[in-house]
Amino acid sequence: MLVYEIIRKKLDGEKNSAEEIRQLVMGFVRGEVAPEQMAAWLAAVYIRGLSDEETWWLTETMAKSGRTIDLSPIEGIKVDKHSTGGVGDKVSIVVVPLVAAAGVPVAKLTGRALGHTGGTADKLESIPGMRLNLSEEEFVAQVKRIGCAIAVATEDIAPADKKIYALRDKTATIASIPLIVSSILSKKLAGGADAFVFDVKFGDGAFMRRLEDAKALAEALVRIAKLAGKKAVAVLSSMEQPLGCAIGNAIEVAEAIDVLKGSGPDDVRELCLAVAAQMLWLGGAVTNPEEGRSKAMELLQNGAALEKFRQLISAQGGDASIVEDPTKLPQPSYRVEVRAEQSGVIAKIATRKLGLISGQLGATRMGAEQIDPSAGIIVMKKVGENVESGETLAILQSNKQIGNEVLEEVRNCFAIGSSAERLPILAGFVG
Repeated sequence: MLVYEIIRKKLDGEKNSAEEIRQLVMGFVRGEVAPEQMAAWLAAVYIRGLSDEETWWLTETMAKSGRTIDLSPIEGIKVDKHSTGGVGDKVSIVVVPLVAAAGVPVAKLTGRALGHTGGTADKLESIPGMRLNLSEEEFVAQVKRIGCAIAVATEDIAPADKKIYALRDKTATIASIPLIVSSILSKKLAGGADAFVFDVKFGDGAFMRRLEDAKALAEALVRIAKLAGKKAVAVLSSMEQPLGCAIGNAIEVAEAIDVLKGSGPDDVRELCLAVAAQMLWLGGAVTNPEEGRSKAMELLQNGAALEKFRQLISAQGGDASIVEDPTKLPQPSYRVEVRAEQSGVIAKIATRKLGLISGQLGATRMGAEQIDPSAGIIVMKKVGENVESGETLAILQSNKQIGNEVLEEVRNCFAIGSSAERLPILAGFVG
């Protein structure tokens, strides 16, 4: 069929067939379908949508457009998790060793910083010697040996997604649920896991601002994953304020270690337990998520999760002594406190803005700059907490000097009022 007809059908609200979608996507990857033609079809999808069947066909085609990882040599149900991205999100650093400590194999492909959100790979690479660029053989062998591995997805994993995503970014077609689902799930399917837990975030610091949109995405992810023959659950979590206190790379690793030691910020621990509970359930280690949460808590308290994290670091060439002494993580040249100019209650935090400022300090790639692993922001006051004039709202750190204008920007991220309720981290489950 002519590409023209494939585009016309979707523009008219008709259904594309599996073969039409395969022809369009693979033709685009090979350079046989022009970018303007693919852009027209993406715009039609943005307006007209896709059925679940069409979304699955698109996802499957993208997943098979490159190399897929074979995890069959690893015994048991292999579980992976995915976050839609948030400010201060260090959940993977905690849950991968936590779940593996219970005997559920976790083969985690991860990404780097994107926009105002940090990347798990960048965070872990702040550990001296830690290597995330594993070959498939190394990746599979490590999961077989210690029960978990975290690696950066190579360029040949779902290459169609990379090419299509770049075009979506240029044509304002990012915010389409079927296209988001196919992008996320194609990479996960290529990673070879049997079951997925999706942490779908909403709020100021998230890609989806509204809870109802996040819920629609979560439902679609679970539906299409099940069409692919995979087990799947989604957790809905709030990003109306940073997750935990640390926003950056080395400082988020240090905070994750606190959680693995059974302490750390309440919201990080609660979300990690919720995600781990679902992973343990899908992985067959427990009979229900409630039992999974209890099991996860036990593994934090008895040191098993922390020991598995040590093994993970050592297996990937990192200095595991940072677990006992986090000061061995990169330290900044400059550390500046931002103080409140009035008393009251923290009513709101401009979370997205804090993520962007953290990037300006060096925590993400800004232009051609390299990441400064020590850079970031430590949030000292969360929504609903009292603050006195002169108290510290946040600590900024970087290897470059921090100007007064940045301090003022951060101060303005904290709205101080007369009262505010503390924000719950969890908003429900889909599965």
